[in-house]
Amino acid sequence: VQLQASGGGSVQPGDSLRLSCAATDRTFADSAVGWFRQAPGKEREGVACISAGGSVAFYADSVKGRFTISRDEADKTVFLQMSALKTEDTATYYCAGDPQRISSVLCERGPSGLGYWGKGTLVTVSS
Repeated sequence: VQLQASGGGSVQPGDSLRLSCAATDRTFADSAVGWFRQAPGKEREGVACISAGGSVAFYADSVKGRFTISRDEADKTVFLQMSALKTEDTATYYCAGDPQRISSVLCERGPSGLGYWGKGTLVTVSS
C-alpha cells in the first residue's frame, strides 16, 4: 500500500487546516491509520490514529479537542482536521497504516514491520 499525504501549508495561530492521506490499495480498509508529526530536533509523535472501519480513534493529549481524524473508505482516504492551531503544531506530518496494530498502539509505537508510511506534508503555524 502506498500513501500520499497532502494539505499542508502555512497558517496563523488559531487557523484551521485539513490534511488528507490517500491510499492506492483497497487493503487499506483493513488497516488502522494514523497521523504522526516530527518537528526539527524533536522526536516523532503520534497525534491521531483511527481503527480499521473508523469506529475507534486515539488522540495525543497535545491535540485532544482540536484535531479530528476520520476516514472515507470509498475514497481510500484518511483526513486530519486541525483547528485552533498553535505554533507548537508546526511540523512535518506523516500518515502511516498498519494491518496488525490497533489505533492506540499504532499511535504510541508507530507501525509494525507490516506497516507502511507515506511521505510527509509540512505544516507551519506562525504569526
